[in-house]
This record gives sequence, structure tokens and C-alpha cells, in this order.
Amino acid sequence: MPELSRRRRLLVLAICCMSLLIVSLDNTILNVALPSIQHELHASVSGMQWTIDAYTLVLAALLMLAGSTADRLGRRRIFLVGLVVFAVGSLLCSLAPGLEWLVVFRMVQAVGGSMLNPVAMSIITNTFTEPRERARAIGVWGGVVGISMAAGPVIGGLLVQTVGWRSIFWINVPIGALAFFLTLRYVQESRAPRPRRVDPVGQLLVIALLGSLTYAIIEAPDAGWVSPEIVTFVLVALASLAGLIAYERRRREPLIDLRFFHSAPFSGATIVAVCAFAALAGFLFINTLYLQNIRGLSALGAGLYMLPMAGMTLVFAPLSGRLVGSRGPRLSLLLAGAAMGASGLLFAAFDAQSTNPLLFTGYVLFGIGFGLVNAPITNTAVSGMPRTQAGVAAAVASTSRQIGQSLGVAVIGAVLAGGAHATATADAFLAAGRPAWWIIAGCGAAVLLLGALTTGRWAKATADRTAALFDEEEQGRRAAGARS
Repeated sequence: MPELSRRRRLLVLAICCMSLLIVSLDNTILNVALPSIQHELHASVSGMQWTIDAYTLVLAALLMLAGSTADRLGRRRIFLVGLVVFAVGSLLCSLAPGLEWLVVFRMVQAVGGSMLNPVAMSIITNTFTEPRERARAIGVWGGVVGISMAAGPVIGGLLVQTVGWRSIFWINVPIGALAFFLTLRYVQESRAPRPRRVDPVGQLLVIALLGSLTYAIIEAPDAGWVSPEIVTFVLVALASLAGLIAYERRRREPLIDLRFFHSAPFSGATIVAVCAFAALAGFLFINTLYLQNIRGLSALGAGLYMLPMAGMTLVFAPLSGRLVGSRGPRLSLLLAGAAMGASGLLFAAFDAQSTNPLLFTGYVLFGIGFGLVNAPITNTAVSGMPRTQAGVAAAVASTSRQIGQSLGVAVIGAVLAGGAHATATADAFLAAGRPAWWIIAGCGAAVLLLGALTTGRWAKATADRTAALFDEEEQGRRAAGARS
């Protein structure tokens, strides 16, 4: 692929960020509409959880498959298909006659979304070949994730208040259409020199693992943790995990190469992504219900109340990208973990909902922490990896984000649902929500600890050794090809 001019490279980055914007925005914009959807479609707490998790689960399960398919068939081609499917799915969601149909159409959306994020990251890593420039581009990418995630409640509140909840899906159509046109015009086609083979068994095991685990967590408050139904799904999840590890170790070209986890920065970035996005999903889920169902705010009012969080993320997400590009990921991760943990602690131990100053302080802290955490996740995941593996490593990081969101909604929703009619009164809701806030604080503490452990000299040495494994393997293949 010929070297592009700087202006053309920045345009490609902007196009990729547009696709990320609609996928990430859709993850959070729905939260503020949940009470309206609950009222119109007569949904339970578990029904609202499935409205979110049906999307994030399918997205998480198909990201790796979409990335390898794009490497084989062409990244631009799969990217364009993803934009079309996502836009069509969004239109179908806006027309859903009932909750069950909404959940199904959210899954259609997610199929399209799975073709966007990992493919766009592969396009970025192959467009920006100079390491420092690539780090800055990835920083911008991570900043867009943070911005779209935080802006979702505000934009969603405005749309729900003025037009109705169905309008939150319309916004994806014009952005998707513009991205489609610009991709046709400016993005070059590219393929991996040696694309990975399809791994259908690994793909099915991933789907079984994520689906059964999430189902068990969401439905357990109603069915009971020791009910035959829930125990069966837990056993399916455990068997799927064991089968996935055993099978992927033996496969020559696995869906998830377990050797990646020999790198401490990669392993740390994966777990940080799960923890940070679980905290975000839980934070948005519990706050939306509290502000609208307990405080009685409108959808727009709830979105405006969370504006301090959105504002801090808008400020700190791009700052984090620049910080990671110039000084590495360590400082961003440490500050992010401390801020997110402190926010959760304010709500869990000091009842931050009791007064607006404490409430807004908690929002500000969480916005700062989440704004800082995105850029170092992708940067740390791909740091030290050969270019040929950067796209796969980034896809695993993207998958971890979606898994975190699914688990965050499932766990926090299960905690609330298990709190004896948590939405009935303010006191009951606050009592039921306290364990949820401790979980969010724990997620922040995990980000802080992992940021310290996986960004030092020892961690860098493990990343170098992991990269050497893949370099040796690639050299061996080239030598074998030359002999043949």
C-alpha cells in the first residue's frame, strides 16, 4: 500500500473515528432512555439489562471473527458492510413494536458494529506506520471512545425529551451514511499478508461462554442462584471456558492466541478494559434509574445532571491521548484508577447522592478517571507487538471493553434487582445500590493496581519476549516459504 500524505492519513483517522463514534455512542446513549422504554414497553429490570447486553454481548462475541474476516477479504470491504448493517439495525430498533423485537434488532446492530471497531483499528495501525505517530493516532482513537461514552447520556436525554426514545437510533443513520461515502472515496483497500484461518469451534465456545455467563447473572435474582436453570448456565460457562483454553492452546491459528497473555502489558490492558468499562456501564445504569425513577428528573434533566462527568471526559480523554503519546500509559492509568475508585468510594461510603455537591464531585471524579483510561488501554495492548499482530491485539482490547460493559450492566442490575424492590422508594434504592458502588470502587482500585504492575521495566521485558516469539515464528514461516 503506497505511503499516504499526512493530510490523507488524518482524514482516514477521522473516518475511522466516525465509525467508532456511532458504535460507542450507541452503547451509552440508550441508558438515559431506559425509563421511557421501560414505561412504554412494560419492561422489568432484567428486560432493561437485556436491551443493553444483547448489543454488547454480540459485539464482544463477533469482534475477533470480524477482524480476521477483514484481514482475509479486505478491510475496507468489511468496514463498508458493517456501516450498512449497523445503520439498518438502527432503523429497525427505532421501529421495534415490543421489547423482544428491540432486543433482536439490537443484536442486528451489534453484528454491524462488530465489523467496525477492530477493522478501523487495523486500518489505523496500517496507515500510521511510524511508532510515535501511531501512538498519537491511537490516543485520538481512545479519546473518541471516552468522549462518545460520556456524551451519550446528554445527547440521549435531549433526544428522548424532545422527540422520544426511538430517536436515539436515528442519529446513527446520517453519520453512518457520511462515513460510508468518505470510506468509498478516501480509504484504500488493504489485506493482511497472511490472514488467519477461521476458527469456528473457538467462536462457538466464546459465544457459549459470554452468553451463558451473562444470562446466569441477569436472571439469577428472579430464578435464584441455586435454581437448576441458573446452575446449568453457570456450568455451561465454566465448561466453555475450560474447552476454549484447551482447544485454543492446540490450534495452530487460534481465534485468541493465548501467547498474547505472556505479555504483562497486554494482560493488564485486557483486565483494565474489563474493569473500567464495567464501572462505566454500572455507573450509567444505576445513575439513570436513580435520577429519573427516584429523583423524578426528566430524561434531559438526568442527562444534564451527568454533564459534569461528560465534561470532564471531554477534557481529559484527548489530554490522555497526548500524555500517552509523550510519556507512555503509566501515569494515565494510575490517575484514572485513583479517580474512578475515589468516585465509587464517595457513593458507597459517604452517600454522595444525599447532597448535590457530593453528587457532582462524584460525577467529576468519575469523568476524569474514565477520560484518562481509554487511550492507555489500546496503546498498552499493542505496545511491543509486531505490526502484523497489532490489529489482533487491539481487537482483543475492544472485545474486553464490550465484555466489561456486559458484565457491568449484568452485575449492577442483579445487585439492584436483588435489593427487594430497589426502585420502590429512595431509601430502598440507596440501600440496594450501596454494594453496587463498592463494586465500582473496586474496579477503580483494580485499574490503579494493574496500572502500577503492568507498565514498569519488568512488564516491558515480558512484552519484548512475547513480540520476539511472534517475530521468530514469522521468520520461520518466511524461511520455509523460501525453501519451498
